[in-house]
Amino acid sequence: MSPRVADAFALLPEYLGWHVLLSASALALGLLISLPLAVAASRSPRLRWPVLALAGLIQTIPSLALLALFYPLLLALSALSLATFGQGFSALGFLPSLLALTLYSMLPILRTATAGILGVDPAVREAADGVGMTARQRLLQVELPLAMPVIMAGVRTAAVWTIGAATLSTPVGQTSLGNYIFAGLQTENWVFVLFGCAASAGLALVADQLLGLIETGAARRKRGLIVAGAALLAVGVAAALLPLASFGRPASYVVGAKNFSEQYILAELMAERLESAGGQVTRKEDLGSAVAYRALAAGELDVYVDYSGTLWTNVLKREDNPGRAAVLAELTTELKRRDGVVVLGSLGFENAYAFAMRADRARALGVTSLADLAREAPRLTLGSDLEFLSRPEWKGVDAAYGFNFKAERSFQPTFMYRALSGGEADVISAFSSDGRIAADRLVVLTDPKGALPPYDAVILISPRRAGDTRLIEALRPLVGKISVEAMRAANYSVDRDSGKATPAEAARALEQQASSLPELGEPRP
Repeated sequence: MSPRVADAFALLPEYLGWHVLLSASALALGLLISLPLAVAASRSPRLRWPVLALAGLIQTIPSLALLALFYPLLLALSALSLATFGQGFSALGFLPSLLALTLYSMLPILRTATAGILGVDPAVREAADGVGMTARQRLLQVELPLAMPVIMAGVRTAAVWTIGAATLSTPVGQTSLGNYIFAGLQTENWVFVLFGCAASAGLALVADQLLGLIETGAARRKRGLIVAGAALLAVGVAAALLPLASFGRPASYVVGAKNFSEQYILAELMAERLESAGGQVTRKEDLGSAVAYRALAAGELDVYVDYSGTLWTNVLKREDNPGRAAVLAELTTELKRRDGVVVLGSLGFENAYAFAMRADRARALGVTSLADLAREAPRLTLGSDLEFLSRPEWKGVDAAYGFNFKAERSFQPTFMYRALSGGEADVISAFSSDGRIAADRLVVLTDPKGALPPYDAVILISPRRAGDTRLIEALRPLVGKISVEAMRAANYSVDRDSGKATPAEAARALEQQASSLPELGEPRP
């Protein structure tokens, strides 16, 4: 078996278990909410339109956006609960995913249940009334059983939608089969991408067929089929959840990572050092920049690596650039004062935003700096990662140089470099520690006006771990020990087209290159 396939299978029990738990919980909650609403809507034409219209409106919101919107809302509610009752709750991971997917599951159940109840023959209702049934008896013993095949058709649709949308819960910190897809796309591990897609599709197909068995039983009035379908569903869910029992012990530490290769590698590096020091570690990957910092400040992450320029512009909302040392010093002071976040120190390299072009294209246009680029911009297409064009850094550099590009296109980072090599973009917002810059012989344009801030990679520690000796002792030896050349080599080992390393393998190689790192437990001078 291929090592990549073996790696995918090794992760399957955890990823599948969480995916089933999330999907089943959302579908069950959606049923509990939708069925009473459908009964009420079938009884009241005034209620019917707004209920169905609201459910339809929710469906127009992209599922990823719906998942993301719940995080800041829950974070605010958690802070309010903490201030009022002295106890908050986790706004990252399962809860926002559950709530968003529950809303996403409701429309097909609401529509089919309402239509099914309204579709019961009026003569049957009259007969039920004629034998003296109460309204409740008529609903439970006549209308719902007759409508059940139609209702189950909606449940089947909701189940397939929910299982598919659950793959998008990864960016808000929830483990799912989407972890394969997001990580695979970033590192061009197509085995992971295909494995995640196939596992999600297979799960949806199995769930649909078992629910179809219940639907057939309801349509044919065969209790045995209904019981068999329900029993097989229960057994399947229990079997999928069983491996999660081994993950039942609460983790000592939660290590976060954003959604690109360097972050996966650095998260693995920190996680493995913490595990070597005796800690239990959970990894939360593929987080957005704003989500990661908020989660750390709220204590839902214990540690992750961020970049000084990102924190300077996005968190402190600063637009000036007093220089690399001043930015780092002020960040250390302000984040501690404002949020209780500890900046342990810089790892020793920068991963700055940098505008890059193919060498032949830059040479043909005579472009070596951002000032030159501004002159040629009306004839060029800018390619960026998914965040850059909405970030303060872009607004600052655009204001400084007055770019007016012919077109601006956003790409997932891996495809951004592909777009440059294929000619779909003329210039990209690259990352200075990315090994693909050297490998693809790209030209990095100079920034004569200093419009882009410095981007030192810094270890951030949450307020609740500020005094954690084990964490600090495990991670402090990394400070100042990773050169940009070593980081580029590690990044390229994961991103290259052939002979790819996993982030864990790249992390171990990176630690070996930093030869001055002391062993854990070794006294430091």
